[in-house]
Amino acid sequence: MEILVCVKQVPDTAEVKIDPVKHTVIRAGVPNIFNPFDQNALEAALQLKDNQGAKVTLLSMGPPQAKDVLREGLAMGADDAYLLTDRKVGGSDTLATGYCLAQAVKKVAELKGIEQFDIILCGKQAIDGDTAQVGPQIACELGIPQITYAADIKVEGTTVTVKQQNEEGYIVTEAQFPVLITAVKELNEPRFPTIRGTMKAKRREIPELSAADINADEAQIGLSGSPTKVRKIFTPPQRTQGLVINEEDAQVAVDQLMAKLTENKII
Repeated sequence: MEILVCVKQVPDTAEVKIDPVKHTVIRAGVPNIFNPFDQNALEAALQLKDNQGAKVTLLSMGPPQAKDVLREGLAMGADDAYLLTDRKVGGSDTLATGYCLAQAVKKVAELKGIEQFDIILCGKQAIDGDTAQVGPQIACELGIPQITYAADIKVEGTTVTVKQQNEEGYIVTEAQFPVLITAVKELNEPRFPTIRGTMKAKRREIPELSAADINADEAQIGLSGSPTKVRKIFTPPQRTQGLVINEEDAQVAVDQLMAKLTENKII
């Protein structure tokens, strides 16, 4: 079984601040981390490797420092890792990113001497953009089935059975290889990298891929290939303290509430 896991290095959103004048993200001094949902996706791949036997390959798209998360993934137990890094792909929106990663998936399969990956795993979303669009976009570009929001994954032969999380409970969905699956945090508890694995990962050479290497159409990548643009980023206004009415008489409480609403021109 050949499994590919898409991972992303993201800013720690607990440390992110917004410039109140420019309305842009202040990245200076903000640490980068392994996207948490991608860790759940990797853990699912590693459990399949442990229990059924599989080769686990990592793929990321980003600047050279994104190799840090790839090395962390190797330290956790992944077998190989590749980084798509090129200034030409910088500024890609989710549509362009999905296209780039799909092209990279095909290239990595070619480099590994296989026709295609049996399973592609992604986190349900990245915590910096929260769009949950890139995983499904990769599946669309590759023309393979997708099962999103996986809270449980079982593989028998070439059949994948997934318990999909939704607002009302769960849906059980089956698909045949090849398939792309996105993971939620309830899927598992990611393991920690081992000391031995970390030492070995530090010495690993991680191949880099360029836009030319993956045969990307330059009209579909980067800012020029992105139909959506970020116009402004801002923090939501701070909520004011609510009104508490302590009255035993219900009618008096209603009268006070109505008076307050009228005073603030809400009604």
